[in-house]
Amino acid sequence: MIKNKDIYDFLCEKYPLNTACDFDNPGFLVGDEDIKADRVLVTLDCDLKAVQSAKALGCNLIITHHPVIFDPLKTVTKGSVVFELIENGISVISMHTNLDIGECGVNDCLCKALHLKNVEIFEAADGFKLRKGVSDESDPDRLAESIKKQLGGTVRYVAGRPIKNALVCSGSGGDFLADAIKGGFDALITSDVKHNVFLDALNAGISLFDAGHYHTENVVIDPLCDMLKARFNDIEFIPFENQYIKGI
Repeated sequence: MIKNKDIYDFLCEKYPLNTACDFDNPGFLVGDEDIKADRVLVTLDCDLKAVQSAKALGCNLIITHHPVIFDPLKTVTKGSVVFELIENGISVISMHTNLDIGECGVNDCLCKALHLKNVEIFEAADGFKLRKGVSDESDPDRLAESIKKQLGGTVRYVAGRPIKNALVCSGSGGDFLADAIKGGFDALITSDVKHNVFLDALNAGISLFDAGHYHTENVVIDPLCDMLKARFNDIEFIPFENQYIKGI
């Protein structure tokens, strides 16, 4: 019998909690480690829609990227996500920045989705492990089109010199522009970029692409399901898309 704890232990072996950033809160965050795992929902976020879907699909475990509990909770009331999880007997495992930086984690999946070559780890000044790779598309405008095609969503960018070497950070990575400039990269591909950071990139002659937080991270969900299925072939792992921020 496979228990929730077996899945959690496997994920912790692949993506150790001690590799997460100090501010982070990954782990087994809600529920019972010792109950039998049956069907598992795998998603970026545990919102009420994910809880409702897990209940409807008969899943008693949800695996998320973003921690379902991040800041300290002062109340747990009916209708809140944590209350509904407990009420319905659904546990949650969250793997966040440890999954970002790990082998076959979010950054690696993003590089693969973007068809970058010669992908390697690049350690930023703060110690966070990004990825670097070589782009076949040297023109910034055409690379922006390619990013949009591969990831979906909206791509905001400033165009600099012709691109060969790119630095990649899934999720919020605008703060790594200084690392990209110092490292001699032609482009930084990330999301959640502030206006002034675009200006800094423009002045430095480097291309900076903001491909959206959701779209730069959701690329990990299907590969994560595949990895879990290969390890626990008697368990059904169900990918769930809960993109709730809309754009036109």
